[in-house]
Amino acid sequence: MTATRTDRDGTWPRRITAEPWRDLPDGSAPWMRARLPEVQEVMIAGVLREVPEYARPADPLYGRVVEAAVVFAMEHFVRLIDDPDASWAEIHQVYFEVGYGEAVEGRSLEHLQDAMRIASRLAWRYLAGEYEREGRPLEMFSAMAEANFAYLDELSSAAAEGYARAREKAAGEREQRRARLMALLLSETPVPDNVVAEQATVAGWRLPARLAVAVLQPLPGNGGEGPAGLPPEMLAGLDQGRPCIVVPDPDGPGRMDRLAVTFAGWTAAVGPGVAPADARISLHWARRALDLAPRERDAARVRRGSLVRAEDHLPELLLQESGQLVDIVAARRLAPLQLMNRSKKGLSLAVTLLECLKNGFNATDAAVALNVHPQTVRYRMAQLTDLFDFDIEDPEIRLELMLVLRAWIRRARTEPSPV
Repeated sequence: MTATRTDRDGTWPRRITAEPWRDLPDGSAPWMRARLPEVQEVMIAGVLREVPEYARPADPLYGRVVEAAVVFAMEHFVRLIDDPDASWAEIHQVYFEVGYGEAVEGRSLEHLQDAMRIASRLAWRYLAGEYEREGRPLEMFSAMAEANFAYLDELSSAAAEGYARAREKAAGEREQRRARLMALLLSETPVPDNVVAEQATVAGWRLPARLAVAVLQPLPGNGGEGPAGLPPEMLAGLDQGRPCIVVPDPDGPGRMDRLAVTFAGWTAAVGPGVAPADARISLHWARRALDLAPRERDAARVRRGSLVRAEDHLPELLLQESGQLVDIVAARRLAPLQLMNRSKKGLSLAVTLLECLKNGFNATDAAVALNVHPQTVRYRMAQLTDLFDFDIEDPEIRLELMLVLRAWIRRARTEPSPV
């Protein structure tokens, strides 16, 4: 190259450019090339000395990787000064892979950035001394330093891109492993414990002694794959198109309160706590419990969302699970009430009997629940005693009566009023 790159007035350019190496004077590349061995040695020693994460005496291969990255970068920088149109492909790939490797090894990108800054400072401290010793104009050296900093930015961007790509890949692989683990846990066909444990290890998930499964329903007008910001110990996926969450240690202190906060804005149902091998059982009851969640009849509560625990609704779930059988038994046991229900008197008697069963046949407590006078309860109980051909206080049939009464009352309330 023969021309000197200067402004029209013959002075060195003072403007800021995106590629300042294009404006360096002739002779810069040969001068730097002659000093590359010393500069590279200073840079490599400085990185290994000043950045503990890169000082690995027991790993000579890693030291050679650091050395190769420094040497390749400085040689490319000199080549770029000599020919500003030189290709960036190789150096970009090298630093992309360096950044990628940092992520794979679990280090912060900050360590790499520190190493690059330290190497650059040491290089230009050494070159400044050489420049001054030879009596060269410092203004020209400042321009070369500016070109170095712009070049360093390019290398940092390539490394950051590689780092981000590795993190994205790792996150994707992690989610795939967690999804596979969730599929194994919730499989309808039992999976051997050792297979589940092995997949949990691969997925980086601590297999708890007990877990519960939650199924979520979006609120009216909303959608989504589930609540945002779930704790990492929870597994998330979809069940029949609805968000499904595996919750470890569901019986821990305050766990349900925290779940209510986590699932705020959703209608959610949580199955019982079970061993991991029985996760599909928890899912079954979570699905059933979701049907008990408030619907449009309670608009304000629907807007807030709700959390239903399957274990808190055993009678309703048993009725739901055995609906036909319960209806048959109810029709037989409570036939006298059905005959009276044309005037809705049968319904009031059924409700009274259920409250008496729930309150141990204490007329006063039942009256409070029903908001009537205790004497009204006693009068209705006398009627019920006369109606049935069995002892309504017999301990052997109390549980049966409580179940069939719930089913009968639910059906009676939904039947059309008699004409």
